[in-house]
Amino acid sequence: MMLGPRTIESAAAMLGVVAGCCGQAPLLLMDAHRAYPAAILQVFGEVQHRRRRRKCVGRGGRGRLKHKRLKPPRGLLAGVVDKVRDKAGNLLRVKTRVLFGRRKEIIRRIKKLKLGQGINTAHVERFNATARGRLARLARKTRAVSRRRTPLRDALGLFRDVYNWVHIHASLAGRTPALAMGLAQENWTMPQYVKYPVHAGEFLRAIWLEEQEKRIRPALIPVKPRKVVPIS
Repeated sequence: MMLGPRTIESAAAMLGVVAGCCGQAPLLLMDAHRAYPAAILQVFGEVQHRRRRRKCVGRGGRGRLKHKRLKPPRGLLAGVVDKVRDKAGNLLRVKTRVLFGRRKEIIRRIKKLKLGQGINTAHVERFNATARGRLARLARKTRAVSRRRTPLRDALGLFRDVYNWVHIHASLAGRTPALAMGLAQENWTMPQYVKYPVHAGEFLRAIWLEEQEKRIRPALIPVKPRKVVPIS
């Protein structure tokens, strides 16, 4: 969850977190935000070396070198849900399109993950509604809005842990998601969660932030090797 306007910097930071969690080319389902295509290439893109033009008739040599650019890696799947609205903001229709990959592969992955039958963002919207209902900082038109990143991050961490480890879900036969996934042997209570050391320290958070900055660095920017300074 990012603070401030939706820009390519915030989109790249969010995708950097996704890249750190999945570890491979993921399935991305998103809305029609204009910054997403460039942010996806910035985080997941690979360097493409474009070929020169062939030798022209009557001219010597070959064409000039073309600039490098980023291309999506093999296996990356991305679908877009575009909601068309009128001037008053009323929803007229919903269009879907493929950003990266093939539509058949995207639909096959969606069905395998049990996220529906086509390109959609219903699971994300459902989670957003649950988060807004349980966390006042995310509610619309509220005075409890977060203006700093640290309180919002801590509040989201508390909501995530309680939702997965303490909250009992009727759809899971009275179990918590942690118990259903085999991460816990019983449903936790709130005192058990408070006593168990599950929170990361500031040093570990700093390491995560450094790794995220490395992930969102475009592949076109060369990394300068660090000089080894002799100890003695």
